[in-house]
Amino acid sequence: MSDLRPATVDDALEKLTIAILRPMMKVLSAPEPEPLRKAALVEAVRLRLTEKVFRSLWERLDDIQQLAVSETLYSLEHRLDHRRFYAKYDALPEGIDWSRSGNAPLLHFFLYPPFSYRDLPTVIPKDLEQQLLKFVPRPPEPALTPVNEVPKFIARLRPDEVGEGRAPSFFRDTLTRRDLEQAAVHDLLTVLRLIDGGRITASAKTRRPSAVAVRRIAGTLHGGDFFDPTRKKNHAGQMVGPVRAFAWPWLVQAAKLVQLNGSKLALTRTGRTAFTAPPEETLRHIWERWLNSTLLDEFSRMEDIKGQFRGRGKRMMTPPTRRRAMIAEALAQCPVGGWVQVEDFFRFLRAKELHFSVTRDPWLLYVDDSERGSMGYAGRALWNLLQGRYVRCLLFEYAATLGLVDVVFTDPRGALSDYWHMWGTDEMEFLSRYDGLEYFRLNPLGAYCLGLADSYEPTTPTIRTALALFTDLRVQAAAPLPPEERLLLETYASPESDGVWRLDLSRALSAVESGQDVAQLREFLTARDDQPLPERIEGFIRSIELGGQALKSTGSALLIECASRKIADRIVADRRASKHCLRAGPRRLVVPERSKAAFRKAAHALGYAFPLQ
Repeated sequence: MSDLRPATVDDALEKLTIAILRPMMKVLSAPEPEPLRKAALVEAVRLRLTEKVFRSLWERLDDIQQLAVSETLYSLEHRLDHRRFYAKYDALPEGIDWSRSGNAPLLHFFLYPPFSYRDLPTVIPKDLEQQLLKFVPRPPEPALTPVNEVPKFIARLRPDEVGEGRAPSFFRDTLTRRDLEQAAVHDLLTVLRLIDGGRITASAKTRRPSAVAVRRIAGTLHGGDFFDPTRKKNHAGQMVGPVRAFAWPWLVQAAKLVQLNGSKLALTRTGRTAFTAPPEETLRHIWERWLNSTLLDEFSRMEDIKGQFRGRGKRMMTPPTRRRAMIAEALAQCPVGGWVQVEDFFRFLRAKELHFSVTRDPWLLYVDDSERGSMGYAGRALWNLLQGRYVRCLLFEYAATLGLVDVVFTDPRGALSDYWHMWGTDEMEFLSRYDGLEYFRLNPLGAYCLGLADSYEPTTPTIRTALALFTDLRVQAAAPLPPEERLLLETYASPESDGVWRLDLSRALSAVESGQDVAQLREFLTARDDQPLPERIEGFIRSIELGGQALKSTGSALLIECASRKIADRIVADRRASKHCLRAGPRRLVVPERSKAAFRKAAHALGYAFPLQ
C-alpha cells in the first residue's frame, strides 16, 4: 500500500479550512488580532507547533485519544483503522470526525485528513511522526479478558416488546454448560463402531448423512446432543435440530477415517487403527484435516440466509479454509482454562486483524426476499450476521464436537437481536441454531490439538459404571450404561436382558477381524470391578487374543483345477512352476495373485494354457 500521508505538518494544515484553523489558534493561545487569510493562519499555527507544544498537547489528550495517536503512529499502514480501533477498545475517540470542528478537539493537532478536510482525520504527517516517536509509547497488544467462572443466567431482550418509544424489557435465560473433553473421546469410538456396524448411511452424491443416521448418532452421544433432536419446526418453519450428531459424519469423512461404500459409510484402514490409537491423536488428526477440508462449508448450516446455494451468490462465497485458518489462529491465542465470551472473541479477531469474509458480495445473500431482505442493508450488524455466525458455528458444531473447547449456551430462540432490523425477520425466533453460544473455554485437549502442548492429560477422571462379572461369562451393570459404553460392550457380548450381557465368541472374533483390540475389553471390565477378572472370563479374552492372531491374510490367490491328476502332478514336479503354486487336492492348485504372471509363463513352458479371467 502506498504511503499517502502528508510529508509535513504544513502540507496537512493546508488541507484544513479556516473554520477549523481558527479554533486551533484559540487552543494555542495565539495573540490578537488573528490572521484573516488561510495562508497566514496556516503559518501562525505551524510556528506555534513546536515539540514542546506537542508534548503539552499530548498530555492533555484523554486515554482513548492517546491510544488513537499511538495506534496510528505504530500501525503498518500509518493510518487509523476505525473499525479495528473500535473492536480493540470498544470506543472511538472524541474528534474522530469534523462534525464538532468548532470545538477544535485536541486530537486534530495529531491526526489529519489524507486528502482534504472532508476526509476523516486518520494520518500523521511524516515530519510529525519523527517527533512523536520520541515520547508516544507503543499501544498495547489486543488481549482477551477471560473469566474463571461463568454466570448461571443471562439477560435477554424481549423481541415482542421492542418498538419506538418503548422502554426495553428483558427476560432471564438459563445458561447451560457442557464440558466436552471426555465426551469427544467417547463419541469418537462410538461413532466409529456405529459405522463399522453398517448403521450410518449418507447420500452418494452429497455425502450428507441421512436423517435416520443423525438421529442414531444423537442417541449414542455422551450426554446427548446440545438440543432435543425431536423438537419440531416452529411457526416460521425453523428447526434447531442436531449439532454434534450432524458434525461427526462430516468430520470422520474429512479425516478419511471412513469412506462411502454405496449408501453406507465404512471404515478405512486408517479408521480401524483409531480403535487402538490414543484418542487425542485421532482427534488432533481430525481437526487438522478439517481445517483444510472442502467437504462442507459450515456457513451452509445457516439455512435461513438465502442466496448462498446457487448462481452468483454461490460463486461469490469465499473458501472456508481461509476462514478456518483465521479462527484457528485466534483460538490458539486463547488462555487455556479461561472462559471467553464470544463477543469478546469477535473483538479480538478484528483487533488482531485476522480478517476473513464469508462472501465477496453481501448483497447477494438475503433473508426471505432477495431485494428487501438483502444483507447489504445490514449496516454495522453485517459482520456479526455473517462472519460472527460463521465463528459461532465453527466453535459450537466442530471445535466443541471434537472436544477442543467447552461451551456455555442457551436455547437460540430470542438469544440475539442483531437481525431484528432486517426485513422479513419478524416471525423468526433465531437466525442460526448457534445464536445461543455465549462462552467457550479452550481446554487441555484443545491445547494439545492446536499444538500448544506436547502431551495431553485429561482434566477430570472418567466416571465408571460398576459391573458384576460371573463365571458363566455374564456381565451385569449396576446402573444403566451410557450409550457409548453399551455399544462397546455389545461389540463383544450379546444382550440377554436389561443390564445383562453374555460374552459372545463370534461377536468378539468379528470385532478383532474388523481391527479392534480385545485388550480394550479387558481394560473396560477390569476398571469397573474391584475383583480380579473371573478365570473363565480371563480365559475367554486370552482365547480371543490367540485366535485373533492364529490366521493372517497375506493376499488373495487363484484356485486352479487341472484337467487330470497327471497334469497336476507334472506341474508341482516342475522346478519353475512349483515355486509359484501349492497343491490343494488331487487336481487343484493354489496360485497367489502376485505370482500369477510367473506361473502362467512356467505353464506355457510345459505346454499348458492358463486363460486369464
